[in-house]
Amino acid sequence: MTFPFFRHPLRRARLRRWWVGGNLFLSGFFAVLIWGMLNHISAGHYLRAHWTHAPEARLSDRTLALLREPGDPVRVFALMRPGNPAYERTKGLLREFAASGPRVAAEMLHPDADIARAEELSRLYRLADEECLVVACGDAFRVVPAAALWEPEGDGGAMAFRGEALLTEALLGMAQATRPAVYFTQGHGERSPEDFDRRTGFSRVAARMREVNLDVACVNLLETQAVPADCALLVVAAPRRTFLPFELSLLRDYLDRKGRLLLLLDARTESGLEPLLLEWGVQIGGDIVVDGSRTLGGRELYVTAYPDHPVVNPLKGFATVFFLPRSVRPVELPPAADRPTVQELASSSGDGWAEFSPDETPARFDETIDIRGPVPVAVAVERGPVPGVRIQIRPTRLIVVGDSNFAANGGLLAGNADFFLNAVNWLLERESLIGTTPQGTGQVAVVMDAEQLRTLFWVLVVGFPVLVTGLGWIVAWMRRREI
Repeated sequence: MTFPFFRHPLRRARLRRWWVGGNLFLSGFFAVLIWGMLNHISAGHYLRAHWTHAPEARLSDRTLALLREPGDPVRVFALMRPGNPAYERTKGLLREFAASGPRVAAEMLHPDADIARAEELSRLYRLADEECLVVACGDAFRVVPAAALWEPEGDGGAMAFRGEALLTEALLGMAQATRPAVYFTQGHGERSPEDFDRRTGFSRVAARMREVNLDVACVNLLETQAVPADCALLVVAAPRRTFLPFELSLLRDYLDRKGRLLLLLDARTESGLEPLLLEWGVQIGGDIVVDGSRTLGGRELYVTAYPDHPVVNPLKGFATVFFLPRSVRPVELPPAADRPTVQELASSSGDGWAEFSPDETPARFDETIDIRGPVPVAVAVERGPVPGVRIQIRPTRLIVVGDSNFAANGGLLAGNADFFLNAVNWLLERESLIGTTPQGTGQVAVVMDAEQLRTLFWVLVVGFPVLVTGLGWIVAWMRRREI
């Protein structure tokens, strides 16, 4: 049935236009409504992704673990003018801090534009500098001057941005009431944390230790006649003279009292610690570990595959570079209830071996004396509670590395600093701080072994030119056929 009103063609056309217009209006209205709802939901439930490898683009694992621990809310303020060289880096850093979790709030302020807010913060935190960063947690706070955000790196005049490292150091200082004391032994030609030599010194790694809230000092056991009472970790870094029996007894007693020891023992040296380490299931080899497939110049050992252990788990995907390391092998101990467990941390590949004729050039594997790989160059030792006994006993922990150059100022390549700091944090039972360190500069060091370099040569020098030439011949042939 058709109503007379709609029989007229003009009325039907007008009705059709209204119908179409109404549909378009409702479609647009609901589209805007849905878009608004999705935008409102996504404001509180979103996913973030990094599309750049710039150092300021993301926080390190160590910082994220610290921020995600339960505790008082963390507030980060930055008073900085846009003309400051660190402005953009600081702005990106605060954005990452704010996105790390609900515990953290970050605010960027212009001292001249946000005058009232800047004066309020100056009174609250007693700020002496116009441009600075403030980290507050509960009633405690730390102030970082803007001038301290940049520091020289290396001898080329490059400047490293230390914003994340300084904020992390401030957070650790507020979270931990005491700073564990780490002592480096001296008196046997060891490396010193106060040595700033650009190649052999240990000043850079000592600075990184202080950034994670550790006190670093030196000790001469012959002078003190005892391991310091506040010693949380004892580091023996590359001794060139042997320890005396009296010193060995001090170290043995220190380990028996649940001490923590980090040994960095270079090849072709005698430390006198070999008998003590045998008691703990570790044998130091009088050799040099070589690996033709994991080296570039023949004097380095690139380690990219790691076992399952807290020290090296975060390093998967990174290379650790050791320089002429010696073997550090586990040995079987007699059965005992409290027998220490020894676990490998880093080793050569199956193509490497322990070379007992280090002066031979080039090095060749000799089945009669050399040891076929994989050969470990670093191990972790732990002796804890007796199995089956429900008593919480603080374990004794050791880490032995057959090289010290990897932690020297001139050897902190790739994941070397992370390996060292992770070892220190594991020894101190600070597992929450094990991870990767904050990146300080936008410069990226490409670390490759000989096999990777050969692959790169064939791809870039041979493969790409051949591919381009082949495509050119194909295009020329196709054009000739068209003619």
